[in-house]
Amino acid sequence: CLLFQARKLSLRYDKQKHLDLTERAFSPQKPVDTSQLQLSNSFYESSGQWWFSVDSVSLLYNISEEAVFNASEVYAPASSSYRCIHVSSLERYSALLLPGTDQARRWSITFTDFQIQAFSVTSGKFSPASDCTTFLTPAILMGLVTSLILLLVLAYALHMLIHLKHIEHDEEHKADVYFPKSPEHLEQYCVENLTEKNVM
Repeated sequence: CLLFQARKLSLRYDKQKHLDLTERAFSPQKPVDTSQLQLSNSFYESSGQWWFSVDSVSLLYNISEEAVFNASEVYAPASSSYRCIHVSSLERYSALLLPGTDQARRWSITFTDFQIQAFSVTSGKFSPASDCTTFLTPAILMGLVTSLILLLVLAYALHMLIHLKHIEHDEEHKADVYFPKSPEHLEQYCVENLTEKNVM
């Protein structure tokens, strides 16, 4: 009743380097153990259909130690499969897996090209996928910021263009402006006028 696949599985404990467990977890010689995936199936009247969700993922280590991650927003209609490029506990991948125990806080886990389907599997094939939607990924956020900057530059350019047209319009209709003469010219003008009067 369950189909599951992932291209890569990596783990990290505290500050140590990442471990790639893909071959050990998904090798053809060893079937995938999905017993530590907790799933549920619920009917929602608002949508009128059944939905399945991954509730938690458990990581077993040192034979008896367990780190539990609660899954958030890993769900799809029961007639579909769920697919996401990254299902991870890391913030840069939207942290769809949240530490549920103190032990889990010391671990990070990442599935790459994650796809799962439960409860409605037929012919051993995945149904059409419902992709995860993370609205504010870093790429989308950078795109929004870049668009905002371009809009501001465009608005400023239009403002300056309109301002220049107003200046040209004012220059064409400007009346003659009287500039008063300097004091030296006024003195010379007065002396010439007095001389003319005396001659007369």
